[in-house]
Amino acid sequence: MEKLPLTRAGQNMLDTELRKLKSDERPAIIRAIAEAREHGDLSENAEYHAAREKQSFIEGRIKELESILSRAEVIDPAKLSGSVKFGATVTLVDEDTDEERTYQIVGEPEADLEKGLLNLRSPLARALIGKDEGDSVEVQSPGGARSYEILSIRYI
Repeated sequence: MEKLPLTRAGQNMLDTELRKLKSDERPAIIRAIAEAREHGDLSENAEYHAAREKQSFIEGRIKELESILSRAEVIDPAKLSGSVKFGATVTLVDEDTDEERTYQIVGEPEADLEKGLLNLRSPLARALIGKDEGDSVEVQSPGGARSYEILSIRYI
């Protein structure tokens, strides 16, 4: 089975979500299904069908999280240094627009661009791996080729 790299923060986030699903969401949906059953005929009971659908989603997410966490390889970025690799927090400048952005390269399950968490398998992260401060990288994006210069690399 393939190991999934995660930061400690990513592991904690997924673990918290799993505990919430098991301790709060699962019991709540079981109660909702029981209530909906009390309303009689299940074939035309929209509340029952909606609750069962939500239960299916919750159980699927629990299985997914358990699988991810069982395959997780937690890596502490603070113990790393040097060129860009997993866990690096990289500040880039777009060479065309001079717009600066900072991303941390993280595992797929914890990636969230809105929070600056860049998926290790994304085209940008793959282009950055192995590069050093001052290097330029070119990335193919849906809008065409983009060029970035690495301003800083930190491991925190």
